[in-house]
Amino acid sequence: MENALLLSDEQLALQDTAAAFLAEFANARKPRDEDASLWRRISELGWPAVQVPEDLGGLAMGAVELALLMEEMGRRLIRSPYFASVVLAQTALLEAGSAAARERFLPELASGEVSATLILAPGLVWAPDAIGIECRREGDGWVMNGEAAQVLDDGNAAMAFVAARTEDGIGLFHVSAHAAGVERSPLDVWDLTRPQCAWRFREVRLAADARIDAPGKLDAGLARTVSLAALQLAAEQVGGAAACLDMTVAYTKERVQFGRPVASFQAVKHRCAQMMVKLETARSAVRGVAASVARLQDADALACEVAVARVLASDAYRYCAQEAVQLHGGVGFTWEYDPQLHFKRAQWGSQWLGPASRWRERVATQLLDLA
Repeated sequence: MENALLLSDEQLALQDTAAAFLAEFANARKPRDEDASLWRRISELGWPAVQVPEDLGGLAMGAVELALLMEEMGRRLIRSPYFASVVLAQTALLEAGSAAARERFLPELASGEVSATLILAPGLVWAPDAIGIECRREGDGWVMNGEAAQVLDDGNAAMAFVAARTEDGIGLFHVSAHAAGVERSPLDVWDLTRPQCAWRFREVRLAADARIDAPGKLDAGLARTVSLAALQLAAEQVGGAAACLDMTVAYTKERVQFGRPVASFQAVKHRCAQMMVKLETARSAVRGVAASVARLQDADALACEVAVARVLASDAYRYCAQEAVQLHGGVGFTWEYDPQLHFKRAQWGSQWLGPASRWRERVATQLLDLA
């Protein structure tokens, strides 16, 4: 993790640009019909192309740059397909997709013209035994059946990359959202900044080239996809925790009790200080792991490093969100103030891509195996 906290001038400029842009166009409290406009602006800035190779229309940046964008999006609770399409779908293509699939889909995903999502086992974990969607051969093509109860999709994803069970094991398939037999239903969710849908596949007929995984790369590729996505989710959680701290400090400095600002009370200072300790610890871990991704080619080694960042960021966000609610007093849970939005996002983020307990177990297993 050497030099993990040192950002280059280009990375600092990207971070500053993202912070300024998202501060002006944040949409968490705006109507859903403005989401498409924000996505177009994000696409014009080139953010969907950050991790895509240059020969496929991308910017060929790395995990650090992506983490900086995710942190700023988490700070502003941005409602967009960025996490589903860039962090999940693009990463699955890069890590587990065939060369033909990458050439076919990555250019349009990098441009932002279309968005996609990824469907794995429930909770977006890589657990082959838990995959319930099936795909059987029929003639030269495939026929898919099954259901994914919770999919990260704002209802506008043009396609999904679906892990499905075949006669020969698990495969990764491209499925158009508009294919015959595909049903998509929006879900009522607590976190309104993270739209989800249920996807159902009923005798969905797919062409032979719908299977897009590279031979021999699926298992390690999707395991690495989940680890990299968990790292970016941790970056988003760091941004959310930072927002909770900032809004809490600002509120307690303005709120007067017994003739003095609430922030002047020792107990309040201690609680804000503890929020900062957890936040900066998590941020250091996330940036350190992001800076090390390129050299962590072994899936188990990457997962172990990501586990540390994931656990610290998840704990920090939940702690800072609940402290923000408490330190805002009676208004902390009301609709007019943002702490309740972060509290809901923190609860959601703590469970997807595997809960903290699962990642702690991963660290313990790795350490014991090395002992």
